[in-house]
Amino acid sequence: MSTAPTTRPPHVDADAEQALHAALASTARPPRPGPLSAAVTFGWRGLLKIKHVPEQLLDVTITPVLFLLMFTYLFGGAVAGSTSEYLQYLLPGILVQSVLFTCVYSGVALNTDVTKGVVDRFRSLPIWRPAPLVGGVLGDTARYVLAATIVVLVGLIMGYRPDGGGVVGVLGAMLLVVLFAFGLSWIFTTVGMVMRSPSSVMNAGFMTLFPLIFLSNVFVEPSTLPGWLEAFVDVNPISHLVTATRGLLEGDASAGDIALVLGEAVALTALFAPLTVRLYRGKG
Repeated sequence: MSTAPTTRPPHVDADAEQALHAALASTARPPRPGPLSAAVTFGWRGLLKIKHVPEQLLDVTITPVLFLLMFTYLFGGAVAGSTSEYLQYLLPGILVQSVLFTCVYSGVALNTDVTKGVVDRFRSLPIWRPAPLVGGVLGDTARYVLAATIVVLVGLIMGYRPDGGGVVGVLGAMLLVVLFAFGLSWIFTTVGMVMRSPSSVMNAGFMTLFPLIFLSNVFVEPSTLPGWLEAFVDVNPISHLVTATRGLLEGDASAGDIALVLGEAVALTALFAPLTVRLYRGKG
């Protein structure tokens, strides 16, 4: 016995469509998200990715501790005569190094979204166009704060004492480093828009940061270096950041040193943030 397929009367579909239109028309359209709201939402997205893949925090939690332990106990006696004295000199530099290395992942995350096609979906949304970029960088500041906190806590356990700066000096040093990292991260977002794969962004980022960090005053006094190398160290922006950070931790920070670092952070943001946005708009 066969049954003939039943069809819905046309007037039923028309009635349902009219009811749907009436329900939608009676509801106020949700307001379009503003730039700040959209950026904060994408920043929260970055934090959620860490929640679902906590392995992303290995570079923030383990690497700074390894650098601090190795350099203090392997080279402290040879460089400063004792590990405790070298720790007092080294920790501000490791604080800077740990946070700045984390900046590379801003470019890696952006490139991952580009290569996987996620950016194409973002561009179809009725939101402020640079929101995914700004939000991603804002979300990464949580990683910077975590890296800085771990370095300071481990340093205190090892015997570091910011006697001059105290709590205010520690918080000021961490804030200064995070602000500079925010400006520096825009360089790597630009790299993330140019490179073809996340691994290439990571390689380019670390190849850039390694010489700049090691050819600075993070590990040794510039006066112990050859004259030509000392001249480079003195103009290296990372050296400026380390000097201001040491000053804040020791309680003798110069207003000029802090202003120089803040000016460099603003300059990096003003130069590379618009460039990243321009590349982002022209992508695809």
